Amino acid sequence: MRYALAVVLSLSIAGHAAERHYIYAASPGVRNYVEYGGVGIVVFDADHDYKFVKRIPTWDAPAGQKPENVKGIAASAATGIVYVTSLNHMAAFDIISGKRLWDKTYEGGCDRMAISPDGKTLYVPSLEGPIWDVVDASNGNVITKVEPKSGSHNTIWAPDGSRVYLAGLKSPMLNIADPTNNIIVKTVGPFSNVIRPFTVNGSNTLCFVNINDLLGFEVGDIRTGKKLYRVEIPGEKGPVKRHGCPSHGIAMNPEETELWVADGPHNKIYVFDATVIAA
Repeated sequence: MRYALAVVLSLSIAGHAAERHYIYAASPGVRNYVEYGGVGIVVFDADHDYKFVKRIPTWDAPAGQKPENVKGIAASAATGIVYVTSLNHMAAFDIISGKRLWDKTYEGGCDRMAISPDGKTLYVPSLEGPIWDVVDASNGNVITKVEPKSGSHNTIWAPDGSRVYLAGLKSPMLNIADPTNNIIVKTVGPFSNVIRPFTVNGSNTLCFVNINDLLGFEVGDIRTGKKLYRVEIPGEKGPVKRHGCPSHGIAMNPEETELWVADGPHNKIYVFDATVIAA
């Protein structure tokens, strides 16, 4: 099945002595194609062969209309809340009960958001627009706006909480915001094309970005703000549906020893030695 984005949560649930691990995946994530998973948040038990646990309802489509596709998902084990964005909405749901806590619409729409480590604040990109909304995670209210005018799309909040990384579909620069004052304090790049999926290491020293028209990735030095180098995966890029990014997915393992890169046209994942890349 194909979902939009998924989050893995480690939860200590009352009545259970051991910590449990669940995957929360939001659907529909391929446009609004419900045949790949229906509508809602689908929960799987990562400790027991990814067994299906339950479905949490999200939004009902009006009669005769298709549902809005999911754009992003984020969750906090600290607060026990999972958040889902569609094209226009963001809603919060209790992780255990599935109860919808609030549901808001945002001017300019919503895209792939990120949540602070303490679970109190969300950075929510408008739908390929000029801004990110800074949102109170407890009620969905907008606190302020950050405006890099980059075609807002993808967001990563650093695990140490010190910065928020903002990537837009209309810019080759990775913007970095300081969440203490919600001001852009640094940029990394320019990269060779606009930034699509990206990831950052835990020490906030390197970023790894997928860009349009590249089967592979580029590496940026966050300390200096410069692009370091380009890694091309050999072979034909192949046709890409709906967008111009052959490598539309990149992530590091928790130990940061491996970098996983998607090859969309060939349905492959390439695994790189991240210790060599970072050297």
